[in-house]
This record gives sequence, C-alpha cells and structure tokens, in this order.
Amino acid sequence: MNPALRRHQARMLRVLDHIDQHLDDALDLDRLSSVAAYSKFHFHRLFTASFGLSLHRYVQLARLKRASYRLAYREGDSVTDIALDAGYEAPDAFARAFRQRFGQSPSDFRKSPDWQPWMDAFDPLDHARSLLMQQRFTPADVSIRTVSPTTVAIMEHHGDPATLPATIQRFIAWRKSVGLHPGNSQTFNVWFSERRPDNPANYRMHLCAGTDLPIAPDDPDVTPGTIPGGRCAVLRVVGHTHNLEPAALFLYRDWLPTSGEEPGDFPLYCQRLRFFPEVPEHETVAELFLPLRPLSPPPPLP
Repeated sequence: MNPALRRHQARMLRVLDHIDQHLDDALDLDRLSSVAAYSKFHFHRLFTASFGLSLHRYVQLARLKRASYRLAYREGDSVTDIALDAGYEAPDAFARAFRQRFGQSPSDFRKSPDWQPWMDAFDPLDHARSLLMQQRFTPADVSIRTVSPTTVAIMEHHGDPATLPATIQRFIAWRKSVGLHPGNSQTFNVWFSERRPDNPANYRMHLCAGTDLPIAPDDPDVTPGTIPGGRCAVLRVVGHTHNLEPAALFLYRDWLPTSGEEPGDFPLYCQRLRFFPEVPEHETVAELFLPLRPLSPPPPLP
C-alpha cells in the first residue's frame, strides 16, 4: 500500500471511530469532514466512494444498530429514551424508521425479534467497516499464558448462526435472573465449529458465565461445566469483536504452524472483556484462547 493511500485510510478510519464515539451528538457534514481533514465539498463523495454507502445512511445504521441492541438486550431502557438517543425527535419518527428498516415496530422487536431481516439490514454497515478495520496480527501479538480452570454455567447454541441472537437474549435474561452480570461474572464463548459451517444446522457454540453457584438440576437451558486450565496461546483483539474469525485464522494458519506448539484437547474459546453497547464498537475487547498441549518433561539425567 502506498503512503498516500495509507494516509487516506487512516483519515477515514478516524471518521468511523469518531462516529462510534459520538452517536449521541450532531454528526453533520461540517463536523465529520473536519475530523477527516477533507473539504466538506468533497468529503461526502469520498465517504461514499470509500464505503459504498452515504454518510447519512452510515450514521443512521450505526445509531439503529445500537438502538436495536438496547431494545433486545436492555429491558430497562425505555423506547422513548432509545429513540431520542438514536437522534430522533419523537418516538413515532423512530418507530417509522425502525419498521422501514427491519419490518417490525420497536415494541414488537423488543418482544420477539425477527433476526434475519435485522442481520440483512446491517450487511452494508458491516461491509463498510470491514474495508478499513481488518486487523493485522503478528506473532508478537500472541502470548503463551497458563490459565486456571474456571467453573461456568453453560447455555448451548446448536443450529443456524442466524438464530444466535435469540440464544444470546435468553442467556442475558438468565444471567440477570440469577445475578450473574458481566461485572461480577466472567463471560466466555466456546466454539465447536467454524463461524460459517457448510451446513448451518451444524453450528455449535457455548455461551458461558463464570460462577461457583450450583445450577438447578432441572434447569432446561443451563448446565454446569468447566473451562479447563493449562497453557494457551492468547491473542487480544480490540475493536469490532463481533467477528473473531480473522483472529482465529491467524492463530491457526500463521502462528501455530511456526510456533512449535501442538493444540490441546479443548476447543478455541474467547473471554469477552468489554461489550457493545456499553462501550463503542471500536473499544470492545476480547481475548482469544487456543489451548495448547502441556510441555513435555525434560528427559531424565543420565
């Protein structure tokens, strides 16, 4: 990549970070062109050419994404507050825009989200962000850490990844019901398949909350388990942690074959440390753990 293109991408990435950090503020052309240090007479065309959607639509989608997360996962947030925070002057204007984008009213989405139209609606946003936010990892980013076993409560998701948000909803509701909030309970995801398996019905992962509390034996959704201790290769990912597949590919394709290590007998997993929408998407943090075999003992002295 030549230096001029690198500078341009850095300026546009600065704009995306600014949008994420200031979704509650006025995000007009004057302000964002100033952040990019481009003339306002050309910036809107530069933005559309770089990301494939207009500046207005990008901001609207970013606000609607945060609003939809709050509707689905934050029962205590009122629809009116969510509408105002999304930049709408009244709930009815927010409701019209929401229904137009997702095919459901905000209230209906909160009660029973239809996740496939939701995922389809945000494809342009996710694509735009992926153009500049592909993280580059190096072997120096990977550390080998010896971790302790962690007892967890497990909710399994088995089936099409498109239905995962509904499982996450149930998991969050269960955590709230037993007082296991992320502030006092570690959060893990354990993957037993690739992010996009050939047969979506085969997708399987565990949503886990760290706890020593006993799990009711008749609980239909949650079972006790343990994330084992031992040596792990650890890769820290900062920003847009909804898709950790690039980080996983780096560990398996680039780091592991040259490390001299052998993978252990437990699947790849991550610990989520900072969450959207509590923090902007570019400030989310996750650590990816690749379990490794124990070191072989040294040969006995002659």
